[in-house]
Amino acid sequence: MSLHLLPLAAVAPEAVTKITQEFGINLPGILSQMFSFAVVAFVLWRFAFKPVLATLDERQKKIQSGLNYAEEMKAKLEASQLASAAQIREAQVKGQQLIADAQKSAKAFLEKQQQEALEQSNAAIAKARSAIDLEKQKMLAEARTEIARLVVATTQRVLARDLTDAERARYNESAVRELSNV
Repeated sequence: MSLHLLPLAAVAPEAVTKITQEFGINLPGILSQMFSFAVVAFVLWRFAFKPVLATLDERQKKIQSGLNYAEEMKAKLEASQLASAAQIREAQVKGQQLIADAQKSAKAFLEKQQQEALEQSNAAIAKARSAIDLEKQKMLAEARTEIARLVVATTQRVLARDLTDAERARYNESAVRELSNV
């Protein structure tokens, strides 16, 4: 309304006075209110709105940096999860390889032990056979000697006479020859 009054005041000052009186407008009051409003608006802008807007901007920046940090941490978490999953897979592969190697070496060790046991048992069997053969030959020799002695003793009784040492040796030798052929 005051905007419309200004052109009128420039054109006809008495018309402005008439309108202000008819409508009950107090021009000095309006001007003082406008000045007071301008001072209050300046003070509010300077000491209230400007710090509040600065605080809002600062908070907005902090929120944005927090969101950026959260996104960065999310990306790092995903990367570390992928890296740990890769390490786990690698460890599983290495573990399986170690198990396979251990099984192979255990199998080779078992086969080696079995082979050594077989060789030892074959050697023991051969040694036992050799000992048996020696014992058999020894027993046969003892048996031949004993049989020869019995033959001589029996022959001596049959003939009922005493033999000289030379005759006894001759009978023993012939008995041994006969028994060796058997």
